[in-house]
Amino acid sequence: MSDAGGLPATVAFRLATLGAIYGDRFAARIAALDLKPKHAGLMAALEAGVAASQQDLAARMRVAPSLVVALADHLAGLGAIERRRDPADRRRQVLTLTGHGRELLRRCAEAAREVDEEIAADLGGDRRAALHEALGVIAEREGLPTA
Repeated sequence: MSDAGGLPATVAFRLATLGAIYGDRFAARIAALDLKPKHAGLMAALEAGVAASQQDLAARMRVAPSLVVALADHLAGLGAIERRRDPADRRRQVLTLTGHGRELLRRCAEAAREVDEEIAADLGGDRRAALHEALGVIAEREGLPTA
């Protein structure tokens, strides 16, 4: 993008602003499940098999290990995940998604798709596809799951 238009014309500003708006809408939809977006992110990482230990998840999610512990505590209280000691290293807590956790994750994905429809409501099929593809390329570059 050119310098024309200043800050509001930048991709970074637009993504940050729109991310806050639509992130809040997603958060409101999953609040009824007693979840926040970071809970959904942790469950999605577990489902993808990205990482299983709390330390690995913290690194993957780019958050403090103490936050993963707090998220995991909440999810374990909901019956969405189980913690087990790693038999190879008793100091490590291995997290696994339960059946209930998979159901909660499915409902989070449903809520996210509803927000997707709001985001793309005024876009034609080609623009929707282009937006989806462009965001996928950027997410992949950042090491984020894209499927």
